[in-house]
Amino acid sequence: MTLDQISIISILAAAMVLFVWNRWRYDVVAGLALLAAVYTGIVSAERAFEGFSHPAVITVASVLVISRAFQSSGVVDLFLRYLAFTRGSISSQLTANCSITAFLSAFMNNIGALALMLPITMRDARKAKRAASHLLMPLSFASLLGGLVTLIGTPPNIVIAIFRADNSGEPFGMFDFTPVGLVVAIAGIVFIIAIGWRLLPQRDYSQSGDPDEQFQIASYMTEIRITAESALVGTTVGALELMCENEISVMAIIRGDRRRLAPSTIETLYAGDILLLEGDSEALQPLFENPGLVEAGAEVTDPEWLKSPDVRVIEAVVMPNSMVEGLSMRGIKMHQHYGVNLLAVARQGRASRARLKYITFKTGDVLLLQGESAALEQVCKNLGCLAIKNRGFEITARRGSLLTPTVFAAGILAAAMGWLPVQIAFVTVVGVLMLFRVISLREVYRSIEWPVIVLLGFLLPVGEALQSTGTTALIANGIISIAHDIPLWSLLALLMITSMLLSDLVHNTPTAVLMAPIAFSLADGMHLPADPFLMAVAIGAASPYLTPIGHPSNTLVMGPGGYNFSDYWRMGLPLDIVILAVGVPMIMWVWM
Repeated sequence: MTLDQISIISILAAAMVLFVWNRWRYDVVAGLALLAAVYTGIVSAERAFEGFSHPAVITVASVLVISRAFQSSGVVDLFLRYLAFTRGSISSQLTANCSITAFLSAFMNNIGALALMLPITMRDARKAKRAASHLLMPLSFASLLGGLVTLIGTPPNIVIAIFRADNSGEPFGMFDFTPVGLVVAIAGIVFIIAIGWRLLPQRDYSQSGDPDEQFQIASYMTEIRITAESALVGTTVGALELMCENEISVMAIIRGDRRRLAPSTIETLYAGDILLLEGDSEALQPLFENPGLVEAGAEVTDPEWLKSPDVRVIEAVVMPNSMVEGLSMRGIKMHQHYGVNLLAVARQGRASRARLKYITFKTGDVLLLQGESAALEQVCKNLGCLAIKNRGFEITARRGSLLTPTVFAAGILAAAMGWLPVQIAFVTVVGVLMLFRVISLREVYRSIEWPVIVLLGFLLPVGEALQSTGTTALIANGIISIAHDIPLWSLLALLMITSMLLSDLVHNTPTAVLMAPIAFSLADGMHLPADPFLMAVAIGAASPYLTPIGHPSNTLVMGPGGYNFSDYWRMGLPLDIVILAVGVPMIMWVWM
């Protein structure tokens, strides 16, 4: 082994450890790996950031924007409204929901497809009185299975296609993944509907015994009265909340026969005001330590008092790459900035009993929010949260219901027929949608998952260095020398399994970036066509079913579904076996 080969292997090994450790974000780890490669001379300084001009990066960004436009267009709503007729049995509900999710995921971002279906599935589960845990993980897995079907269904497919273009002169086409991907997706969905959901625990995300409510609002409520002698008279709601370190929320003020819900922080307090406060006993302690400040009232309040035509209580899940991820309640200052009360936080299906100031938000956390409809819509949009119990108001404006699918279909046709490279076709689609104001420039930038884009831009030069240093050939020759007598299907299965395991532990995109050169060198060393090997990597990299950290879709359903870390492999491991059993023969048949 040369010094460069030792260096690149050491850098990638360290990066893998940091990916698995999951303490730093994957784009940060990728940046550190690139810097290490530059400082060791493996990647030249001049070429360090060429990854950001790579067609794969442009294509992924464009698909994310188009997915957002689809979510805003209302096109999907035209047939989602008929899902209510499928909730008669769990099998029919799973069939409809998983099939639609997989179909959407074939042409848009996995997360975008899941975000469209998640609130509808939650609604139907409540009305059918079914455990959410039986429905949400199948929905997440269906969004991943659908991504196997087309070039744009998942970032690994795009990475593999562009890698093929760089090394063989011709990329995979829009529907080159379809013969294998469609059969694998159908087999996976049939398994989920027939067997998979039965392997999941019957655990509704409500732990209170009420299948419709995750949070028992009344149990958090305290009623107080402002006395005539109180120092709070003449001060504001914001001053009272600050006294309690912003760990309580003023849900309502009752003044005579008037009721003011979700008052703003500048609302003045008067003697005789009755305040409904949300917060645990420790957070409320400063109000009762000072005699004469307040009088305690009733401790149980009807949650219906907290609602009105304008003021609502909703549950919203923290989406991947949300602005609140990694922040605490103090860092957000939700009430001060948006006029919305954060009442409680649930993680892995249980309402947290920790003080809110100690909680840092993670993807999949469920937030209980109270505020006016317009303020709730704004806070969900700005902070990157998805309302999963929206109590009848729409979070997203509907526009472009005809133009969006028409322009998108034209882009797909242009790419499929080879009239335009896929990245040019989809950037053109984005440009047309912006030109006709279907999506604004602000929404374009918000819809792009920048950590994924940065990850690709940083990691692509490292993947190229793996090949240029001869490391991929070294690894491939080692495999060939050990396994030269084993049949071809075994090598394809080995590549697929390795890619699956890496994708479960790190992320599907870096898995594709790192495994594609190894697969190509392995095929080259055996004097075989590279396409079957690349397809095996594409299927494996897009199959992270064993852990909630393998893909944001899995993380997103963890809180609403009440899943534990160990629940994922219960259905994910047999599903991996099904994909392997179906995928390898299909690759042999189609690509050999």
